Amino acid sequence: MEISTSTSSNKSNAPTTSEQSQVIYGQIVLGPPGSGKTTYCFRMAEYLRSKFGKENVMIVNLDPGNDSLPYECDIDAYDLISVEDVMDRLNLGPNGALIYCMKFLDENFEIKVVHSIKRSFSSVQNKGPFWVIFDMPGQVELNTHVDSVKNIVLQLENTGFRLCSLHLVDSHYCSDPGKYIACLLTSLTTMLHINLPHINILSKIDLVEKYGKLPFNLDYYTDVLDLNYLVDILDNDKGTNKYKALNNSIAELVDSYSLVSFQMLDVQNDVLVEKLAKLIDRILGRVI
Repeated sequence: MEISTSTSSNKSNAPTTSEQSQVIYGQIVLGPPGSGKTTYCFRMAEYLRSKFGKENVMIVNLDPGNDSLPYECDIDAYDLISVEDVMDRLNLGPNGALIYCMKFLDENFEIKVVHSIKRSFSSVQNKGPFWVIFDMPGQVELNTHVDSVKNIVLQLENTGFRLCSLHLVDSHYCSDPGKYIACLLTSLTTMLHINLPHINILSKIDLVEKYGKLPFNLDYYTDVLDLNYLVDILDNDKGTNKYKALNNSIAELVDSYSLVSFQMLDVQNDVLVEKLAKLIDRILGRVI
């Protein structure tokens, strides 16, 4: 299964070529810290601008804890509220401050973000496809247990945005069976919670064997084949064999529903970037 989606696309709802100039397309870029989200946003924006023009692509940073960006963003949550300020003023830890910041953004999203995007969209002279890439915070609980990100997505959908979500995972986790299975669960939970057409990505695929040679071919990890092989490896590990029943249950859950698969990505590889961009077009129903 090539595309992991939490909602199915209805072909009849796909906009025609003329209607595409009326649509704002959005990518919600998710994933744990260090997975390459910000680098992806910069690279995908470059690719889309080369095809449709600079004014047809916006990057929105929705991470109020990230004040060091490799790109010039069009809207920056850090200018509205920052984790550091909230920690100082409310005496909160970093996680609590981030949750507070995201709740603030959720409550003020239409006025502070949506209106700015629509103004930019209205002023574009080149009426080709208009893209917005949302660079999201990396804390996993925001995508699985807290409603702020989910509410922001719903606001965008209700305003007419055509969205997909992308969940990036660092590919070097493939070299550790336990971490890889944990990534599968995180990806699956994120898919179900965010509830958008969804693509899981193994990022930094050029560094996949950074921490050792993989026990199986790369297709095994991208297609999420029989996880019993990984469970056997875990069962032979003296430190984890006491969790045998749990490992078997997790593997059975992922295998049974066949919801998770991965695309490969190396942001320096033009072929992989273009392949991913075409896949995004397809799941959004964009006529090419």
